[in-house]
Amino acid sequence: MKAAFRPTPSLVDHFQLHATGIISMWVLTVLLILWISTVGGQVRHCDFPKINHGILYEEKKYKPFFPLPIGNFFYYSCEYNFMSPSKSFWTRITCTEGGWSPTPKCLRLCFFPFVENGRSTSSGQTHLEGDTVQIACDKGYSLPNNQSIIACAEGGWSSPPECISTKKCLKTDIVVGNGFLSESEYAYPINRETQYKCKPGYATADGKTSGTVQCLQGGWSIQPICIKSCDRPVFVNARSKGKDTWFKLNDRLDYECHDGYENRDGRTTGSAVCGEDGWSHLPTCHEIECHLPFLEANVDAQPKQEKYKVGDVLKFSCRQRLRRVGPDSVQCYQFGWSPNFPTCKGQVQSCGQPPQLPNGKIKGIKQEKYEHGEMVEYNCNPNFLMKGPKKIQCMDGEWTTLPTCVEPGKTCGFIPELENGFGQPSVPPYRHGVSVVLNCRNTYTVIGNNTITCIGGMWTELPKCVATNQLKRCEKPRLYARGLLSSYRHEFNHNAKINYKCTGKDTYVQTVCINGKWDPEPDCIGKKKQLCPPPPQIPNAHNMLTTVNYQEGEKVAVLCKENYVLHEAKELVCKSGLWQSLPRCTESTQYCGSPPPINNGDITSFSLSVYPPGSTVEYRCQSFYELRGSPNVTCRNGQWSEPPMCIDACVISEDSMNKNNIQLKWRKTQKIYARTGDVVEFECKQPHKARTSIQSFRALCQEGKFQYPTCE
Repeated sequence: MKAAFRPTPSLVDHFQLHATGIISMWVLTVLLILWISTVGGQVRHCDFPKINHGILYEEKKYKPFFPLPIGNFFYYSCEYNFMSPSKSFWTRITCTEGGWSPTPKCLRLCFFPFVENGRSTSSGQTHLEGDTVQIACDKGYSLPNNQSIIACAEGGWSSPPECISTKKCLKTDIVVGNGFLSESEYAYPINRETQYKCKPGYATADGKTSGTVQCLQGGWSIQPICIKSCDRPVFVNARSKGKDTWFKLNDRLDYECHDGYENRDGRTTGSAVCGEDGWSHLPTCHEIECHLPFLEANVDAQPKQEKYKVGDVLKFSCRQRLRRVGPDSVQCYQFGWSPNFPTCKGQVQSCGQPPQLPNGKIKGIKQEKYEHGEMVEYNCNPNFLMKGPKKIQCMDGEWTTLPTCVEPGKTCGFIPELENGFGQPSVPPYRHGVSVVLNCRNTYTVIGNNTITCIGGMWTELPKCVATNQLKRCEKPRLYARGLLSSYRHEFNHNAKINYKCTGKDTYVQTVCINGKWDPEPDCIGKKKQLCPPPPQIPNAHNMLTTVNYQEGEKVAVLCKENYVLHEAKELVCKSGLWQSLPRCTESTQYCGSPPPINNGDITSFSLSVYPPGSTVEYRCQSFYELRGSPNVTCRNGQWSEPPMCIDACVISEDSMNKNNIQLKWRKTQKIYARTGDVVEFECKQPHKARTSIQSFRALCQEGKFQYPTCE
C-alpha cells in the first residue's frame, strides 16, 4: 500500500515553481530532440524510475513526459515501514549520464524489541535494511538454529528475535494408553508436535484413529489415551436414529426398524450398547407378521393363512344371515391388526340423531332415525381443518367416533402466480379455508377449478390458462357395443357436452370435453374400484376408530395426542385398496433446533443450536424489505411457530410499461416504487386498446413483482 505522503508547504511551492519551468523545458527539449534526430544526433535521457515501496511526487501527473533528458530532477518518498538511504522524508534524485543519482531505494525499517530470556544493545531501537544485530540468550535458551546474529531484510527480521528454550521432551516421558507414538525420534524440541496412533478397536476422545501431542516448556501438552470404540454397524432392515459414526465404551446406539419390520424383541425400535467385545447385538429387523386371531363361531375371514405380512387385508362376512357389527375388513400394520375385529349378531338396533360436531356440521339433512349401517358425513366450519374420518356410521345403535375440527396454526402466503392469469388484489396472510377466484387473460381459457383454497398453510392446485385458439378437441368416445352415444359427430370442441347410455342401463350419463379429454372418462365396462378397509387407529393419536370404507385417493388426516407430534406423513392415503404413507405420533421432546430461516431477514439474537420449550426469538428484515406476520416465533412441542415473511418492494419499470403499451393512470403521482400490498392503476397509451381484462389494470404488488396489464 502506497502511503499518502505530502511535502511541506515550502516544498509544494518549490515544486510548483519548478513544475512550470520543467514543463516548458520539456516542450523545448522535445522540439530539440526532434530537430537533432533529423540530423542523426543522440540525446542521453532517463526512463521512469521504478521504486519498490516508494512513489515519485505527483508521478501520475508527470509520468506521461518520460523519458527525460539529463539534468532533470524529482523527489520521491517511501511507504510506511520503509525509508530512503538519506533518511529524509522526501529525497531528491537527478538524471545524469549514469542514470538517476542517487539510485532511488526504499529500505525496510525493523524495530528491535526487548528480548525475553536474552539481551542485546539494540533493544528498543529501529534498524535499517542491511543492519545486523547480535543477541546473547540466557542459559538454556538460544536463537533458532543456534544463531547469535539476525539481519534486517526487506521482509523484516531474518529470523524472529526470540530466545527459545533448548529443553527437549523425551519419548520415554509419554505413555499412550492403548496406542503408541508413530515417530521414531527420542527427543523433541519445544513447540514440536508429534503424532500418536490408537490400536485397532480403540479411538481418541473425539473418535479419530490418531491425534497429536506438543512439547511445551513444562513437558508434553497431554498424556494421550485411546479408548475402546465401536464403529457404526451394518443395519439390516433398520436405520439409526442419530448421525454418530463412532461410539465409545458403554455408548448406546438407538435404531428403528423399517416399516413392516420388527427386531428380535418384537418391537419396531431398539438399542445396542458398545462393550469390550463390540456391540451387544447387531441392529437387525425381520418382517413383521400378523397372526390370525381367535374368531367367533359365526365370523368368517378370508383369505385364511397362518401368517400375514404388513399390508395384507383380511375381509369378514357373517354366517347364517347374521348382521355384521364392526368393520368389513382390517389391515395388517407394524403395530398389528386395525381396526378391531367385528362380531355377528342376529338383531341390531338403529341409531338416533348423530351427535353435534364442535366447529363443524352435518352435510345434508338430518333424519330422526338411522338404520344399522347408515352413514353421515360432516364438514368443518370455515377456517377449521378436519382431523380423523369425515364419516360416521351407525353400528348396532351407536355411532362411530366423531372427527375433530381444529384451527390450523399455519396460514398461506401470496397467491401463486398463474401464467397468463391473475387474481383479485389482496394481501396475505390468508387463513385456512379462505378461497380466491383466479381468472385468465383475454384470449385465454381456464382449465380446471378456477377457485383455489388455503388448506393447512398450502394452496390447492392451480388451474391452467390455455390459449383459446390452441384448445384441443375431443375424439368420439369408443364405447363399442357396450354403450349408446347421444351424438353421431366424430370430433367435439372444448366444453362440448354429450350423453351416453351403457347397455343394460336406463339412464344417460353426461361427460364434458375439457381441452382434448372427456371428464369424466366415459366407461361402460364397469370396472369396480377397490375400496380400502376402515383407516387404522394410529398409536398415540386421538381416537379415530371407524367402520367406514374409503375409495381410491381419499385421505384421512391424523391428530396426535397432547405431548405427541406427527412425523413423516401427516395423513393416511387410500391407494390400490391399502392405506399407505402411515403417519407416526412420537413423544415430543422439551427442545427446538435453530429457528427456521427466512428470505431477506434473520433473527435479532445470536442463533443457538438448541432452544428450551417456551423460548421466543425475534426476526428483523433487511433494508428496503417489509415484515409481514408476527416478528416473534415460539418453541412449542419441539416445533417453532410460523415465522414472518420479508416482502420486497416493487419497482415500476418504464421498459415494462412501454413493452405493454401502458402508462400510470394518475400521472401526477409519478410513482416509481410500490410496497407489497399496494395497488397501482395503469391505463393504455393512445391510441392502444386494452388486451387484458379491466381488473388487470389495477395491479397488485406481490413480493416485488407486478403482473402488468397489456394493451395492443
